[in-house]
Amino acid sequence: MGVSVDSPSQKGSWRFFTRRKQVDSPRKNTKPILAKELTIYHLIAIGVGSTIGAGVYVLVGTVAREHSGPALAISFLIAGLAAGLSAFCYAELACRCPSAGSAYHYSYICLGEGVAWLIGWALILEYTIGTAAVARGVTPNLASIFGGLDNLPFFMSRQHIPGIDIIVDPFAAILVLLVTGLLCLGIKESTVVQGIVTSVNVCALLFVVIAGGYIGFKSGWAGYELPTGYFPFGVDGMLAGSATVFFAYVGFDAVASTAEEVRNPQRDLPLGIGASLFLCCGIYMLVSIVVVGLVPYYAIDPDTPISSAFAVHGMQWAAYIINAGACTALISALMGGILPQPRILMAMARDGLLPPFFCDINKHTLVPVKSTIITGVAAAVLAFSMEVSELAGMVSVGTLLAFTMVAISVLILRYIPPNKIPVPPSLRSSIVVIEVVNEDEHVSTSEDTKPLDVTRDFPIDHPLISNHLVIGNYVNEGNRRRLVRRTIALICLGAFVLTFAASCLTFLSYVRFALCGVGGILLVSGFVFLSCIDQDEARHDFGHSGGFICPFVPLLPIACILINFYLLINLGLETWLRVSIWLVTGLVLYAFYGRTHSSLKDAIYVPASQVDQTYQTPRNYLA
Repeated sequence: MGVSVDSPSQKGSWRFFTRRKQVDSPRKNTKPILAKELTIYHLIAIGVGSTIGAGVYVLVGTVAREHSGPALAISFLIAGLAAGLSAFCYAELACRCPSAGSAYHYSYICLGEGVAWLIGWALILEYTIGTAAVARGVTPNLASIFGGLDNLPFFMSRQHIPGIDIIVDPFAAILVLLVTGLLCLGIKESTVVQGIVTSVNVCALLFVVIAGGYIGFKSGWAGYELPTGYFPFGVDGMLAGSATVFFAYVGFDAVASTAEEVRNPQRDLPLGIGASLFLCCGIYMLVSIVVVGLVPYYAIDPDTPISSAFAVHGMQWAAYIINAGACTALISALMGGILPQPRILMAMARDGLLPPFFCDINKHTLVPVKSTIITGVAAAVLAFSMEVSELAGMVSVGTLLAFTMVAISVLILRYIPPNKIPVPPSLRSSIVVIEVVNEDEHVSTSEDTKPLDVTRDFPIDHPLISNHLVIGNYVNEGNRRRLVRRTIALICLGAFVLTFAASCLTFLSYVRFALCGVGGILLVSGFVFLSCIDQDEARHDFGHSGGFICPFVPLLPIACILINFYLLINLGLETWLRVSIWLVTGLVLYAFYGRTHSSLKDAIYVPASQVDQTYQTPRNYLA
């Protein structure tokens, strides 16, 4: 142990992959800042609008027929509780680090530049494909209102291009471009429109609940009077249904992405995330209770479950209201899908990982107009020319990777919060940076530093060395941070081994049981270790204080990691092959551009406590 001087990273070192930035330090290229216009009501509109897409109008039929049966409402409840774990983690990080970028931003602060780049790159893919998929779904729902695909106007109907054998959807592209133009007008204006569209969708779903409830009480809820009972597919089927509907709750990430535009982020962000998730879960459960009660689960039409359930009871006209609700749900989800991506691109450009073009903010609307236009055009081209339904699994990868990194970030923030601040190398001539170095403490430094002996190399009364410096205490702290870091890594490894062994049915039974045992031991041991040690006191001063605090740490983040790993592993090999191509492409781009243009490329890392005592770090150098 000792005291040493930190210096910029050496060329050829892999330490650049673990460079971590500071919380909310403004960068040179972030002027003007985004407009702070959003209140809790705007956040709820964004959250509910991004979450309740047209999937609920189809998902209830498929899951009820294949997995849950009459227990569909319980599947939605369990999925909502599982999504709530990630929502808790998001809420704390959004309060402590209220800047644009969502999971990318949190990962950069807690995990490092390399992981943050991969998360940001995966989220770009998620939102682009998700937006195109939503846009392609508008035409079939409009066709239901017009009486069939053949009755649609020419500009709204899909066209088959002979020779190249593709089906283009011009209306989907037009709709994406219209929504993009709306988002360029300003965050408040676009959110108000999204709130109106979302309100129409919610009204349509409330009609389903109220009218369906009246029919159900009048007819005796025939769907629940079954000889197979409430769990025809067993508890396993109900849990499988929960895994399927889990992705119906992922819209709260869009709320976190607007953190920089919220007037009171410490109060409104957790309330917006929590309220939108609670409302969506309640609506999903009420709709599913009504639908599976009106018609036996095996008789539900998987394509039009809600309208067909009303038609069975002589209310064919209800299909118009339901289809109108599905269309507004798609439009609202389209707005929620395009909204976060320009802000992620802007955050990555601020950090130097993408060209500065992406972080330009319009002086009049105070939104990243150029990034929004690029995002909209890319999604419009994809929606026009490709049938993206088979790529839908790639959307889930980005979501689950982000959820996992956010949960890991909460563990890091609580037990080993970043304790070094990056400052520009120009300051080295004006300040001698002395820092206490812990063995194996390399996560947030730019290079390995050589430990020096305190009594030999520096006088004990050096101004940057605390008077109460006790070498033994630093030894213990160094061991503690190293052990916690390794424990978190073992928890992730245990979760992966456990979920992989449980999901891989091709293994022999004794191999699966052995692997499950190893994974379970690693997971439980890590949980016990973190539960037995105290959380770091520095967490109280990390980032912005006074906001939401995630409860039940470390249990809640570990449960979130376990659930996300299970869902990731079950996405299928084909999906992972496609995503791997995208991620490898991103790594190549990072290696040739982001790594060398990073704002932290030549940064010097200074212990935060010593900087606060001896030097005020300039706020125009942001991490």
